[in-house]
Amino acid sequence: MKVQEKWIQAFETVFRKCKVEPGEIVRLLCETESRSINVQLAELALARMGAVPVQITVPSLPVTTPVPVRSTGASHVVQNMPPVINALSGQGLVVDLTVEGLLHSPELPHILESGARVLMVSNEHPEILERLTTTLDLTKPVKNGVRMLAKSKYMRVSSAAGTALDINLEGAKVGGVWGGADRPGLVQHWPGGLCLAFPSRGSVNGKLVLNIGDVNLTFKRYLETPVTLHIENDYITRIEGTGLDAELMRSYMQAWQDRDAYAVSHVGWGMNPQARWDALQMFDKNDTNGTELRAFAGNFLYSTGANDVAGRHTLGHFDLPMRNCTVELDGVVIVDEGKLCDVFQ
Repeated sequence: MKVQEKWIQAFETVFRKCKVEPGEIVRLLCETESRSINVQLAELALARMGAVPVQITVPSLPVTTPVPVRSTGASHVVQNMPPVINALSGQGLVVDLTVEGLLHSPELPHILESGARVLMVSNEHPEILERLTTTLDLTKPVKNGVRMLAKSKYMRVSSAAGTALDINLEGAKVGGVWGGADRPGLVQHWPGGLCLAFPSRGSVNGKLVLNIGDVNLTFKRYLETPVTLHIENDYITRIEGTGLDAELMRSYMQAWQDRDAYAVSHVGWGMNPQARWDALQMFDKNDTNGTELRAFAGNFLYSTGANDVAGRHTLGHFDLPMRNCTVELDGVVIVDEGKLCDVFQ
């Protein structure tokens, strides 16, 4: 794939949001299976800005899981190797170009605590990154959404399809992604536009109905038949559905032989009005990581798998962006049948 000038400009725009300065040494964390075009674009953009890109490349790991792993945000390529962790630690920007990303990786807290700021470049075709790089500034609405989450004790999610989910937010860890890693100790991903919470243990109960057109991002697949997840004290206890979508979910989760693969990882909603729910249809599966689908405005995002707040660690993971849901915080509607309410400005 040839380098395009417009793609270099997109990377420059995002690095400016990260407050990259001339002369700054910027560390690029790569693996041998990283998307090479994005590594090149990052290096060219940083050099054009007068920064010094330094590439740290580690081997991609052998496949040891019982099923393929996709789009988890939990790369393990660093492997707690001291020389690599030392190279990534300290003041300055780290650009995460690994395949899965460091968001849920065990080494990330140490890297952030050392004073680094981390930008995860989602493993997307650069066309996706370019299209979602604009002058739109999501900082204020996303930060306001995070503040609302932090102050709330209770989230209620419902839908005409039958979703009725109760989430206790007391003790949850909350965060937001607006797309610019502009201060020490902060991790962001590109493209951005998301508010989320990692609930504490035993906080989620009810029924989640995935309807036609909702998305299973592990499979990078739109649902074509409804699937109902029954959830008790964080854990999916039953997956109902007669179509292929339900059968695939049952088979994949069972393959892990790990009860924690059935538990909640995080919940939240999308904030990016320029992200498209239907964009997955336009790309081959190898060309997208699905981050745009996590961020499209008004989606409710339910995720299973690793949750540090609840003390659960597993490679089994689903990200499930859902349309047409209503989300309430302490009784205040913030997403109304899939539409963001005017409460974030």
